[in-house]
Amino acid sequence: MPTQDNALRDRLSRSREINISVTGRKSGRTISNPVWFVLDGDKLYLLPVRGSDTQWYKNVLNNPMIRIDARGTEAEVKVVLVTEATQVSSVAEKFRAKYGTNDVKKYYSKFDVAVLVQMQ
Repeated sequence: MPTQDNALRDRLSRSREINISVTGRKSGRTISNPVWFVLDGDKLYLLPVRGSDTQWYKNVLNNPMIRIDARGTEAEVKVVLVTEATQVSSVAEKFRAKYGTNDVKKYYSKFDVAVLVQMQ
């Protein structure tokens, strides 16, 4: 398993966008979405574009297991929800540093939650 983890980290380090797959809270179907992310050490942060109103986030509330796909290298992971304001603000700052303040302002409308994936 460590080799897959290293391959995933390598792909993440060279990607601007990944696909996440969540389980629909009503349909039970797998739903995939392209998302931006920040890899910071052994933490992978996701920031829902409409905060807690984002559909994939609502699905994660119901089932915290998601599949991340970085250019064909995949892993199924359990997420941790980040709702504490200073932590969410810190994640938003990481996104601004990676993608630029203007693009984050353009695409993200609500900053009340974030999602953390702990990479082993």
